[in-house]
Amino acid sequence: MMRSNLIYLALGALVVLVGVLGYSLYQEKKQPDGVQLSIGSKGVTIEKK
Repeated sequence: MMRSNLIYLALGALVVLVGVLGYSLYQEKKQPDGVQLSIGSKGVTIEKK
């Protein structure tokens, strides 16, 4: 009985870990809201997102 509880605990921890990593990746890839300033060869550009 104790061994099956450990398996369920490990699976639960794995599900939580995958969820946290997925959310972290989503936040990293998401475009920021607001104003974006870019300095390039054409000068300074301002874009509203």
